[in-house]
Amino acid sequence: MEQNILCEVNNCHFWKNGNHCSAEEIYVVSHSGKHAASSYETDCKTFKPTEA
Repeated sequence: MEQNILCEVNNCHFWKNGNHCSAEEIYVVSHSGKHAASSYETDCKTFKPTEA
């Protein structure tokens, strides 16, 4: 199934033209356990910097 996952972090290994994410899966965690009240309380663990 094709997914439309957008990302503006263009120094990520999975970033593709048009701000698309090419990762097979996305892993997001909360800073405060299992629940987050806003996106500011989360991090994308899928991020991997591009090699320069």
